[in-house]
Amino acid sequence: MSGVVRIGVAGAGYFGRFHAQKVAQGARSVLVGVHDPDAGRAGALAAEMGCAALGWDEMLAGCDAVVVASPAAAHFGAAAAALRAGRHVLVEKPVAATLEEADALIGLAAARGLVLQVGHLLRYAPERAAVVARMARPRLIECVRVAPFRPRGTDVSVVLDLMVHDLDMVLSLVAAPLVRVEAAGAVVASGTLDLVRAWLGFADGTAAVLSASRVAAAVERRMVVSGAEGVLELDFGARTLRHVKPQAGVESVVAEQGGWEAADLIAAEHAAFAAAVLDGAAVLVDGAAGRRALEAALLVEQAAAG
Repeated sequence: MSGVVRIGVAGAGYFGRFHAQKVAQGARSVLVGVHDPDAGRAGALAAEMGCAALGWDEMLAGCDAVVVASPAAAHFGAAAAALRAGRHVLVEKPVAATLEEADALIGLAAARGLVLQVGHLLRYAPERAAVVARMARPRLIECVRVAPFRPRGTDVSVVLDLMVHDLDMVLSLVAAPLVRVEAAGAVVASGTLDLVRAWLGFADGTAAVLSASRVAAAVERRMVVSGAEGVLELDFGARTLRHVKPQAGVESVVAEQGGWEAADLIAAEHAAFAAAVLDGAAVLVDGAAGRRALEAALLVEQAAAG
């Protein structure tokens, strides 16, 4: 299908601004306006983007799709209302606050034939492509994602704020069901879990160890994937990789050094959303994928809380 998709952005905060920018810049999208319960914040973003600050009903009436970039607790209400109004939805992660809410969104989208896409950005990342190209059979996955404290995002735990990125990455690499979750964590600065380490076990024997903290001294984002194809070490911040490959019959190993170029993942996400809406393209991160990541995150939270 040719044409463009008219999109309204619900939420004029940190991520809402990025989404509004990408919609406005998109080759196949038009930003019809932004909505936020805080009229001043909505007005400021609308002025920056050169669009209108709209009431909720007014925005729905003028758009084909809604980007939900509100705080996590409000995701379900906004996404459900948009789907009931016949609008396609791109909702930031997590898809909802509970599995029941996630199931309701999936059902609404399916019943109305609408796109429901969830904002797990690493699915579009070159680093994920680098893993897939080199490690078809991972057996152990180790992830570290830590950062200094900042108030933004503390309406949810570090699991749903930071670790969920790596949870979705791991779940996208391992097809087997998740059968075991252990975790430990601590509340330090926000009133919710600020640092967590989780151990995941899958039905095929694959294991994953994930560490997330938002009270660290510096930003660090790393992943190590080990399996039949060797050991692949990735530094997401430096955009570098090292792949140690097994070599039968020799005493030394061969190490590939490489990396990848920076990519605009939000722009890639929006291009995929437009393709799904306008062309009927498959949704890379659909409601089911969002639900699987949410379920894993809730299990980690529960285990860490003891």
